[in-house]
Amino acid sequence: MESKNLWQLISFYLSTTLSLLRHLVLHILTLNQSPFIIKFMDLILSVYFRLCNLSPCAVDLDDQTTIHFWVTNHRRFDRPSLVMIHGYGGNPLWQFAYQVGPLSRRFNLYIPDLLFFGKSHSKSPIRSEFFQAKCLSDGLKRIGVDRYSVYAISYGGFVAYRMAEIRPDAVEKVAIMSSGLSYTDEQRDQQLRTIGRHPSEILVPKKPDDLRLLVNLSTFKQGTLNWVPDFLLRQFITLMYDHCRKEKIELADYLVQKKADPNLHVLTQETLIIWGDQDKVFPLELAYNLQR
Repeated sequence: MESKNLWQLISFYLSTTLSLLRHLVLHILTLNQSPFIIKFMDLILSVYFRLCNLSPCAVDLDDQTTIHFWVTNHRRFDRPSLVMIHGYGGNPLWQFAYQVGPLSRRFNLYIPDLLFFGKSHSKSPIRSEFFQAKCLSDGLKRIGVDRYSVYAISYGGFVAYRMAEIRPDAVEKVAIMSSGLSYTDEQRDQQLRTIGRHPSEILVPKKPDDLRLLVNLSTFKQGTLNWVPDFLLRQFITLMYDHCRKEKIELADYLVQKKADPNLHVLTQETLIIWGDQDKVFPLELAYNLQR
């Protein structure tokens, strides 16, 4: 009798445990299908930005366009203002996580989401870097930032350069990092043949392997994401690239399809050019071309 009761008790605990494990597995599978983990990491980065004395704000330029910024909470007039413009590698939270802490102690920071990234959006069909530059310049003016320097990386460099061109009265200094502004048509075509993929397929990845390729092309150290499981990379792609995917592709296509400008405007501002000597997307010769 006692052995029968013991077996019933063991069976009860086994069935309960198996039921709990089943629900746990189903829950984990559900999480893998949504960007829960990446959203949580995005939230952590948002908290970190707030700890760096930054707050989010949205500026409606008109009934079509809204620019989202991270801005310094209390502007100090004894500090210069710095605008940081991201590229295609996610949003500013991910791209500037390492820089924002130290820089927030030296500058009043203004960090926008470019149009169709993060929380910035527009109904306009214009996809040029000039339009991006005008929107950012207008947004900064709306929040009372009249003089500032600009630091930008990759695609953001195109936008920063045009901001300095159209608003020389506002932009004091420019720092551009690894941005293919000075490509000739021949150089661009050769680089596309070398990479072997259309830029939009790399810049706006659909699959984990596409994202790994983007990171491998963008960093000196290879295989950075090889250890990251596919489901995490899929979550990152869902959160960062599926939103406004069509518009992000159109931005990349615009740069690829437009003719190179042989008479690139010469900036009057003091300009710092930062480049990786092993850059596989924008070869080092482009930095010297831009310098000249």
